[in-house]
Amino acid sequence: MIALLQRVSHAEVTIDEKRVAEIQQGLLVFIGVEKTDQLEDADKLLERVLNYRVFSDEDDKMNLSLKNIRGGLLLVPQFTLPADTRKGSRPSFTPAAAPSEANDLFEYLVSQAKRHHANSAAGHFGADMQVSLTNDGPVTFWLETTKPKA
Repeated sequence: MIALLQRVSHAEVTIDEKRVAEIQQGLLVFIGVEKTDQLEDADKLLERVLNYRVFSDEDDKMNLSLKNIRGGLLLVPQFTLPADTRKGSRPSFTPAAAPSEANDLFEYLVSQAKRHHANSAAGHFGADMQVSLTNDGPVTFWLETTKPKA
């Protein structure tokens, strides 16, 4: 699984001009699901996201996690993240999980996030979403679950 996380002071998702999710200070996390991803990948990725130290402490060092600051977590499914862009001028989506499998894993991730972090919200899988954010920093990181070498 892939997580593109952005430290934000505000983020929201709208669908058909209706706000469906919103957070204040916290992390906006775009989620990409690959063909080989399993429940364990979602658990591992969530653990990293919740504990990843990207917020400043009193010395202005990135030493605090989302859990430490009790910030908002906004999860947004993004089919394009697993794309293979290594060659050519058009991305290949063959590494991405099939929509039904990706939806199941994303929904599992959302349920686990809400279970472990009360201040969690999510976009809707397969919807045409508009995502608005104010990136704080900017601070952006790419996290992946480790895959065994083929």
